[in-house]
Amino acid sequence: MTTASVPASGTSRARVGVQRFGTFLSGMIMPNIPALIAWGIFTAFFIAVGWTPVPALATLVGPFIHYLLPILIAYTGGNIIYGVRGGVVASIGTFGAIAGSDYLIAQINAGLPADNQLGQVHMFIGAMIMAPICAYSMRWLDNLWEGKIRAGFEMLVNMFSAGIWGFVLAIIGFYPIAWLVNGIMQVLSTAVDWLVSMNLLPLTSIIIEPAKVFFLNNAINHGVLTPLGIQQSAETGSSILFLLEANPGPGVGLLLAFTFFGIGAARASAPGAAVIQFFGGIHEVYFPYALMKPMLILALIAGGMTGVTTNMLLGGALRAPAAPGSIFAVIAQVANNSYVAVLLSVVLAATVTFVISWVILRASRKRDLEAMAATDDAFGAAITQTAAAKGKSSAALDGLRSGAATSADGGIEPATMTEREIKNIVFACDAGMGSSAMGASVLRNKIKKAGIEDVTVTNKAIAALDASADLVITQNQLTDRARQKTPGSVHVSVDNFMNSPRYDEVVDLVRAQHEDGSA
Repeated sequence: MTTASVPASGTSRARVGVQRFGTFLSGMIMPNIPALIAWGIFTAFFIAVGWTPVPALATLVGPFIHYLLPILIAYTGGNIIYGVRGGVVASIGTFGAIAGSDYLIAQINAGLPADNQLGQVHMFIGAMIMAPICAYSMRWLDNLWEGKIRAGFEMLVNMFSAGIWGFVLAIIGFYPIAWLVNGIMQVLSTAVDWLVSMNLLPLTSIIIEPAKVFFLNNAINHGVLTPLGIQQSAETGSSILFLLEANPGPGVGLLLAFTFFGIGAARASAPGAAVIQFFGGIHEVYFPYALMKPMLILALIAGGMTGVTTNMLLGGALRAPAAPGSIFAVIAQVANNSYVAVLLSVVLAATVTFVISWVILRASRKRDLEAMAATDDAFGAAITQTAAAKGKSSAALDGLRSGAATSADGGIEPATMTEREIKNIVFACDAGMGSSAMGASVLRNKIKKAGIEDVTVTNKAIAALDASADLVITQNQLTDRARQKTPGSVHVSVDNFMNSPRYDEVVDLVRAQHEDGSA
């Protein structure tokens, strides 16, 4: 746990910058996942090749993806930057980009034979570009005349300025942005088609799997794969791109390897993490396990490549994004006649990752045990051996393990922590929906069992953090970003949101503050 600001290295600053970019992208996409799921359900049931074709209802599919989803994304992005006002002008600008793209493609198709015409380009990337342009520019314009408007004319100026600027942005979206996005989509589509034709799509795992572990996956997934996948799905009914990042196989394979061949607290917590990752879809829970032994990233890459190869060979694909990346969400979005391929890709990806992880863990087991003993974690090792002999974990053993870990790493610094009364505790993660919600639930239950009142525990995206947070809990790879957002808050880093000894330390701290206050 750290509370002081530490100068970041160039590499750290670059990583934080990419993470922040990915967070902004996921902040636009994630709240609108329910709309994507609804579109996927419409597609699965009502299109001509769906389960129950209904031509009348199938007419919803096109406008849903072509207009509603991009405008929702634009509004969400604009709202993140500049509230409702930013969301409105971002929606206007994005509508201009949609219309401009349609006009451009119609012009191009006019000179092409009927069998070689281009399809619609859906403005997901256009929305992601227009949202920050529109919202930031609107905020900048408002700041120009802030405090200079005569009393009684504020509403008039605010309404007309947003309307006129929205008109200008729609024209900007119609011409340069539409042309730019159409060009980007053409390049990306060509690149993906080339990878598929050359059977090189599995190589994307070399980028995607390490990026996931370092919390950089959102920039790739939401910035490229989701827009391209939706484009493909709108044209063919499904896309393999939705499975490049969401396949839960590699993660569960790694966690199962720790379950059987890990040591210490990692082995004890791996089974629970596997359940949460595979069935709950919260992939972040396996990232710390890979980071504690980076060689395991090779196992994740191999598993990811196996899953992609299986889907390529057997035609596995999804109709819409599987979010969160739960096996249930994956099954719900499987395209017709792809169930065997997709499920086999998950099983094989998990198996390959498990086997390679087992080799790596077994090869370093002796060295890891010696290192654990050297750090005075013999008590923790004994607890783990006891749990293994018993055949299952227990609350008592987990409590002992938490106590051992607390004494070993020094715990929270009381002098620093008591400078600020802890009333509002916030768990923060990339999107503010998955792992942070799980961690907040765990700590909330601990605080409730301790009989502590008047303390709130919530979860947010890092981008949404504000000064109201007294204590912020993040995974250690994300703490630098959280500290930049709320430098005045107390920051606690954890390796794992599932079961960290830091939670007991926070509970003890809050209890001590309440006892001091009532004394």
